[in-house]
Amino acid sequence: MSTSPDGMPYTIEYYYKARWGHAEEFLSLYKKNHHPLLKKQIEMGRILSLSIARPRFHATEDSRWDFRVTIVWKAIQVTNDGFNEKELARQIFTDQETFQREEQRRFEILKAHWDVPIAEVDPEL
Repeated sequence: MSTSPDGMPYTIEYYYKARWGHAEEFLSLYKKNHHPLLKKQIEMGRILSLSIARPRFHATEDSRWDFRVTIVWKAIQVTNDGFNEKELARQIFTDQETFQREEQRRFEILKAHWDVPIAEVDPEL
């Protein structure tokens, strides 16, 4: 994992590759169940910014991805500070049975997922 100086913003790109024909279902479940958890962390100051992108054109299967979520965390320490996201989910989603079922479905239709910590490069150096 790349590092950033203590207290400096830390960027990670999260890539999601859904099974063929399930990208829109994945995105719908992501927006419904995971995005609210991230928005709450923005309100809490843990996350500075968040964006979601998709490729404009298709790629070969080996390099294909459906969605990239870029999160700028407040600092690298925030990504591994023991924050209890399950407790936050219990607070936000009162119907835990539906939440758990839909999250399971979201991961069932996921073919691959990977995280890429980003290190900025100064082109002038």
